[in-house]
Amino acid sequence: MINLEPMSNINSDSNKTPGYKYILMLGALGVVYGDIGTSPLYALKEAFHPGHHMVALPENVFGLISLIFWSLMIVISIKYLTFILRADHKGEGGILALTALITPDKKTDDDKLPKTKTKRFLILLGLFGTALLYGDGMITPAISILSAIEGLSLITPIFNPYIIPITVAIMVGLFSIQKKGTATVGKIFGPVTLTWFIVLGVLGIVSIIQTPEIFKAINPVYIISFFQTNAWYGFVVLGSVFLVVTGGEALYSDLGHFGIKPIKQAWFFVALPGLTLNYFGQGALLLRNPQAIENPFYLLAPQWALYPLVLLAALATTIASQALITGVFSLTLQAVQNGYLPRFHISHTSRHQIGQIYVKNMNRLLMVGSIALVLTFKTSSNLAAAYGLAVTTTMVITTILFYFVAREKWNWSRLTAGSICGIFLVIDLAFWGANLLKILDGGWFPLLVGIVGFTLMTTWNRGRVLLGVRQEEKTILLTDFLNEVKSKNPNRIEGTAVYLNRSLMYTPSSLVHAYKHFKSVHQNLVFLTVQTDSVPYVVATERIKVLPLSDDNYQIILLYGYLEQPDIPKEIENLKLGNLQLSVDNVSFIIGKESLYATDFPGMAIWREKIFSIISKNEISASDYFQLPKDRVIEIGIQIAL
Repeated sequence: MINLEPMSNINSDSNKTPGYKYILMLGALGVVYGDIGTSPLYALKEAFHPGHHMVALPENVFGLISLIFWSLMIVISIKYLTFILRADHKGEGGILALTALITPDKKTDDDKLPKTKTKRFLILLGLFGTALLYGDGMITPAISILSAIEGLSLITPIFNPYIIPITVAIMVGLFSIQKKGTATVGKIFGPVTLTWFIVLGVLGIVSIIQTPEIFKAINPVYIISFFQTNAWYGFVVLGSVFLVVTGGEALYSDLGHFGIKPIKQAWFFVALPGLTLNYFGQGALLLRNPQAIENPFYLLAPQWALYPLVLLAALATTIASQALITGVFSLTLQAVQNGYLPRFHISHTSRHQIGQIYVKNMNRLLMVGSIALVLTFKTSSNLAAAYGLAVTTTMVITTILFYFVAREKWNWSRLTAGSICGIFLVIDLAFWGANLLKILDGGWFPLLVGIVGFTLMTTWNRGRVLLGVRQEEKTILLTDFLNEVKSKNPNRIEGTAVYLNRSLMYTPSSLVHAYKHFKSVHQNLVFLTVQTDSVPYVVATERIKVLPLSDDNYQIILLYGYLEQPDIPKEIENLKLGNLQLSVDNVSFIIGKESLYATDFPGMAIWREKIFSIISKNEISASDYFQLPKDRVIEIGIQIAL
């Protein structure tokens, strides 16, 4: 029996009003399906690219339309919407969520679960797939918007010199709007995307009515015939056919922004019908007029409709980039939470969905990368060569990871998991192999981004582990430290010191370091720990928890919701701790500032230690993050050899 229950219901919309559910579905349509929804602009045209030696003969048209139809059904409708989307980690989706579900610390008593080395390999595989999506997040806005603006050249060649400047201007506007949040962006983009899918369907229907025999392409026999006729070139063209499903991995990454139901409803009720009708309509057009392969999408429309269609396409392709952008935001949040990236300013933008976030630094990086790609590759056809390799590689990795998650978390049998994942893997590998041929023509770019991103994430994760080990060598239990202070009765500095402490059990390394050198401590010691809950807001009565330790020493726990920005001074002002009343103007906030330097100690290569040290220096400071007053902060430098 196959268990298809979601692994988490953190984003369940069962308690939301019907109106909100429709808004969420419309937002999902605008954000999640923009990428896959604009593939009709270039997918079929690229399949008949001269370099593929593919002629628009009826047998080739039937074969390609059949390939497109069944790719949408198997890869998107079945693989992602039916299976993959239900494997979430605390409400978040994406390949990093799958990676997080494969924990390396479980003991196994049979061969159902992979061995530790295998699990470590799978985790590294998942991290590499995650890094590849950052490259894809740069390519998607570039190819989507550029392909739409190129439609202006069909109207008049006067626009040719302005295609790239217009594309860049639209991209700047797109990335500038991201700070408004996914919910706001979805409300803006949703109606436009709904209009786009309706237009796709209408254009397709008009063409299909003229040539209804195109529906014969539903028969998968035409796929077999296509490969028998075209052999090697049939395999090569799979790299272009894959363009119709490139939004699949982004769809999974955007799970935390909307939840399962809105994403599924938007696909089956709107996106899938619109896409299917349009692709069949383009096929019908080619049966009537093979010369229309110059641009089968725009030539579906009558001449009078080209101007408004280009405008709508420009809006739709701007929206198309949203799926990858929000997906990258989600992946970044998960990477930070799982210790693969340093602390970022991450803004939560919705009280209803914990996954709706905005990451300023990542947004800027994507914008610069996308604009650079447009200026470098110049045309959508050139960009198509770079597009696809990252996503196909990630899809292969997703299928492999999903097999182990299904076995481990859902208790599927080896036969069930192997049969289902085996079918998906054969299709994924076919697309992946075809896209490998694009490496020299531009596929190197997402691979380069993936390798750099993978190196940075693994270096940061390994560096944090080593740093923890080095700190643990010098750290003692908080109770032991306070007992030592009490017994030795060192010199007491007048006043109150508030030590920011990640751990509730151990002494802050800054305090251990200061005590070791100065043999003195403050008269009043307060250890403050900040925690974040999975609710948007924490009520005032549950915000602060005070634990008396000994004498005039206290432990404070501040609890925040994920929508709240920590503000330590505001919370502790006039807080009563026994006979002590805190005042921000009269306390010293003490933070440990690690200064790292590379050594030849075992654990990590020196060049990676240097990279880790550079990243650490540029991480957001705790004083800025917690809004501490600059004149009340004391940073104690700690030299740590990695």
